[in-house]
Amino acid sequence: MKKKILIAIIFVFGCIIGCSNDSDDAPTTQNVNKSANLQATGSSANDFLSNTNFDRLLVEIAYVEGFQPSGQTVANFEDYLRERTFKQNIEFSFKSLSSPNEETLVLEEISELENENRTAYNDGTTLAVYIYFADAPSDGDDESEGLVTLGAVYRNTSMVIYESTIRDLANRATTITLTDVETATLNHEFGHLFGLVNLGTTPVNNHEDAEAENHCNVNGCLMRAELQFGGPMMKMLESNASKGSAAVPVLDAECILDLQGNGGR
Repeated sequence: MKKKILIAIIFVFGCIIGCSNDSDDAPTTQNVNKSANLQATGSSANDFLSNTNFDRLLVEIAYVEGFQPSGQTVANFEDYLRERTFKQNIEFSFKSLSSPNEETLVLEEISELENENRTAYNDGTTLAVYIYFADAPSDGDDESEGLVTLGAVYRNTSMVIYESTIRDLANRATTITLTDVETATLNHEFGHLFGLVNLGTTPVNNHEDAEAENHCNVNGCLMRAELQFGGPMMKMLESNASKGSAAVPVLDAECILDLQGNGGR
């Protein structure tokens, strides 16, 4: 029940406030219309998946100094985007930020940090997305039950990755790497920006988990609710690795069918 409540809080908040070539050059935000990037989670699913309105994707990765994702994680993430969307022109920009010096972060604070630091917004046929790698955990974590949040989407082109939490988990693991946990978290959360599950991309067949809104009920799928939280995710990744499979799960056939129905691959 606590898991269901926490997931619901994350997505309800997202609706209220609206799991390539590299570049460090930050575009100017003067006289930029930001409204298209301040919409509800999942509302840009078709824009991510197809080239109908946008044929270029700009991924702005902002990270607290010392908490940048690994290069292999970024490469894996780009492969995932190319595999499931029709975007071929994908660019990453990186921005190092000072720490907000908070013990924990609520999504309202993360939204404020984005307002202060985001530089990439939709421009012409370029679709921009902002990903913040934080040095503090989510304020809603319950470590006693292993329910630590690894990431969350909170607008149509906005995401937070709780990198400090991910590193804590990876440091305790023996068979799972930091890149495994980062990749699984990024791919899962971006799945929600793709509109999965029933979050902007209409399911072809019903496969939404009755106990975990906007998550898949197919065992082993990348969009399972377990990928939202630390303890359950690590068990899934470790189980995959123990079977000789890739640790990071992939989208199941139902989720892929949904993406294809909304303009993706």
